[in-house]
Amino acid sequence: MTYFIDIGWDNLNKYGEELCGDNVEVAKTDNGMIIVLADGLGSGVKANILATLTSKIAVTMLKEGLSLGDTVDTILRTLPVCQVRQLAYSTFTIVKIYNDGRVYAAEYDNPPLILMRGEQHCKIDKKDCILNGRRIKESNFTLIPGDTLTIVSDGAVHAGVGAILNLGWQWENIAEYLGRFAWKEKCAKNISKELINVCQKLYLDRPGDDVTVVTVKVREPEIVNLFTGPPEDPDDDAWVVKRLMKGKGKKIVCGGTAGNIVARELGEELITNIDFIDPDVPPTAQIKGIDLVTEGVLTLSKAVEKIRRYAQNSEDTKVLKSLHNEDGASMLARMLIEDCTHLNLLVGKAVNPAHQNPDLPFDLSIKQKVVKELAEWLKKLGKEVTITYV
Repeated sequence: MTYFIDIGWDNLNKYGEELCGDNVEVAKTDNGMIIVLADGLGSGVKANILATLTSKIAVTMLKEGLSLGDTVDTILRTLPVCQVRQLAYSTFTIVKIYNDGRVYAAEYDNPPLILMRGEQHCKIDKKDCILNGRRIKESNFTLIPGDTLTIVSDGAVHAGVGAILNLGWQWENIAEYLGRFAWKEKCAKNISKELINVCQKLYLDRPGDDVTVVTVKVREPEIVNLFTGPPEDPDDDAWVVKRLMKGKGKKIVCGGTAGNIVARELGEELITNIDFIDPDVPPTAQIKGIDLVTEGVLTLSKAVEKIRRYAQNSEDTKVLKSLHNEDGASMLARMLIEDCTHLNLLVGKAVNPAHQNPDLPFDLSIKQKVVKELAEWLKKLGKEVTITYV
């Protein structure tokens, strides 16, 4: 069976550094995903160069089908040598995940992978492999829906050293903490954000090392169909609504005119919600058979802003909390982040005169800009997005 591989990662820079000494590269292949987390020697610019070179070389070569031995050999021959330590050094973790849940992993001097099944930590059997004098730990295992696979750099296990915790957070503590909440979360990035926020607190907001957390969730595909309109030709109204309702998964309608079109074609009543009022976001509505009905451009714009903040800011804890607000923008953003792996957008090409000069082409309309930005941010979060213009 084909699953959806949900991947999220976040990081913290060492205090006082502008660049992170860790780097993550993710590449999609025909049959799965390749993830590389590299941790460069030291911190700052030099570490960033080491980590970036390592991760980009590894993901590029493996994607092209080269062997792990050739990849490691190339990395070791390519990395510049540190003049102080006389080492061309970057630790790394490579994970290849296939769409059916099979996993191959290679770990070199990074903290071990953490596999959680429900609330339980699962041991991963590994074997040592010597490549170019380096001891690589290899493993093969299978993930099932709901499993959480977490990769951390050593900055996570050192969190709190000399401050709150004498010996740092420790790998076992991280695994125990994951067991408390990871099984409840559907979204991989929610988990990586939670771990990063804990590390930030343990470091008292002054990280003593670069910290990176990569989380993988194997999920059943979850489809969301979003219609924002109206169509350019009113004769297409019935076709759009029929396509929306025939689509698998959840259904969202954004826009007053779009809502009226859907209600009319379905023969249902459009009911405005007045139980919750937000001065900054127009109220939502209800149509029987539709999971969420919101206002159009303003709500979409505010939802895109929330998604952008969620994707960009590792340390922003407020955005996670705001997703659970009851306004339309928060509900829309939460559904697209947490309950969506595949988004199908049905976008009407009619230009609302209130939003844009109707004499200008559709490509310059505010709605078009917002929809494109929404699609771009969701793709950055790993979602599969398709857009159909009507």
